[in-house]
Amino acid sequence: MVAKRIIPCLDVKEGRTVKGINFVGLKDVGDAVDLGRHYAREGADELVYLDISATREGRNTFTRLVERIADGINIPFTVGGGISTLDDASRLLDAGADKISINSAAIKDPSLIDRIATRYGRQFVVVAIDARLEADGIWHATTHGGSKASDKELFSWAAEAEDRGAGEILFTSMNHDGTRSGYPCDTFARLAETIHIPIIASGGAGSVADIAEVLTTGRADAALAASIFHFGEISIGDLKRQLAAQGIAVRQ
Repeated sequence: MVAKRIIPCLDVKEGRTVKGINFVGLKDVGDAVDLGRHYAREGADELVYLDISATREGRNTFTRLVERIADGINIPFTVGGGISTLDDASRLLDAGADKISINSAAIKDPSLIDRIATRYGRQFVVVAIDARLEADGIWHATTHGGSKASDKELFSWAAEAEDRGAGEILFTSMNHDGTRSGYPCDTFARLAETIHIPIIASGGAGSVADIAEVLTTGRADAALAASIFHFGEISIGDLKRQLAAQGIAVRQ
């Protein structure tokens, strides 16, 4: 049985880790490399760093940070945020990132997935999908942090992304994100029936039970979370011990 992965997510602005709600009221929570090392010691399987800087200087700062992360952390890490061209992806992968995550840019130009996968291999490409269940009963993929609707539908877009070379899908339900009320596990399970690449579950985690459910009933391959780790509600080690006690295969 393949072990399920636990992945902390760190939002980064100008080279520092920050936390807030919907990027509002951001507070500095320390050096991104130091916090990444802390999570690695706790047993994180991977890390995700998201650049929320808006300026070109912020992009340059993030690239330098990626070099520091690659030098200082011994577990795989994915980077995302503002990657809109092959050159953007190349800059970060060449700086030492193990994977890149693309979202809005891939919806705008799906061939970006093909180009990155062709140059680096599909194992380097994570396609993030922020989707919202609308009144018409369809999960509509969104862009710009869930603020803009697109013409893509969750399941067909995930299948297209896989066909184009995505190695993983990072799916966030915008209906559940930030609610701490759990995941739409039926939707995750349907997604697992639709595609054949790993699925990372994001958004909605409020408890160990929520994570356990999405890794079992929801058939997700990994769970990504931020607040429950950043706010010290549970350590990664404790989370993994509780998951293992429920018979869920995790790396210890």
